[in-house]
Amino acid sequence: MQLQAVTTLTAITPEVFKKEFYLPGIPVVIKNLSHDWPAYQKWNWQYFKSLIGEKKVPLYHNEKSDAYTPINKADDYKTFSEYVDMISQGPAAWRIFLFNIFDHAPQLLKDFTWPDHLAGGFVKKYPMLFTGGQGSITHIHFDIDLSHIFHTQFIGKKRVLMFPYSEKHKLYRKPWEVLSLVDFSKYYDAGNLDYEKFPALKLAKGIDLILEHGDTLFMPAGYWHHMEYIDSGFAMSLRALQSSLSGKLKGAWNLFGMRTIDTLMKKTAPIWWYKRKERKLFSNAAKELAASMVT
Repeated sequence: MQLQAVTTLTAITPEVFKKEFYLPGIPVVIKNLSHDWPAYQKWNWQYFKSLIGEKKVPLYHNEKSDAYTPINKADDYKTFSEYVDMISQGPAAWRIFLFNIFDHAPQLLKDFTWPDHLAGGFVKKYPMLFTGGQGSITHIHFDIDLSHIFHTQFIGKKRVLMFPYSEKHKLYRKPWEVLSLVDFSKYYDAGNLDYEKFPALKLAKGIDLILEHGDTLFMPAGYWHHMEYIDSGFAMSLRALQSSLSGKLKGAWNLFGMRTIDTLMKKTAPIWWYKRKERKLFSNAAKELAASMVT
């Protein structure tokens, strides 16, 4: 893989953000965007436990999906307090995913400010909190609705690997899914990526970064991202729909068309469907390799 650092700024004006990052679809980390939010100082494990400690939350482990894996099916459930106690004792590779804490503790909505000065189209009904224990992994994917994401890290550090959507075939994207066949776990350690099985990975151009408390990462629509929790921590994602009609339609198709078809096929012919997609993704990667040799 060919990785570079992300552009990191202390602050940014709306004009610069729109011209240099939003419109061309380039990621950027903004260090101080969240520093004026009450959440920057206020949000921590104990505060959340006091608000939602007895709520059951869905937990996800580090194993990658296979031919039978349903979309977004939880691997376990615990109360939030039980979960926090578990990950506070040391490495615990469990994440909370797609749990809308704001539905259960709406007062948290007063603790941050939507960055409307930077972008429009925010889906203000669905801010999301993502939580992980030390060592937990969010495997590489792109967000199915193709929204722009403002992802702010709270508590702990997290390592992030990112690629533009256009690198999909070099990443061995599974057809009809938002996932890659490749396991990028500990991608930064030599020898952990199987370049013999996945040679097109060598051509992929991406970004490697570490997020710390208060950092906000702008992820343009469709960006692939893989995240590993260096420490136990959590982050909040604010989603903004694409301004173009075509972008909104592509996101809607992924949600209601592509995902529905893939779910149906996984239920009716899982092995055949998986093998069919596997053949296609290797074919797509081979074309990328052939094209690189020509140029």
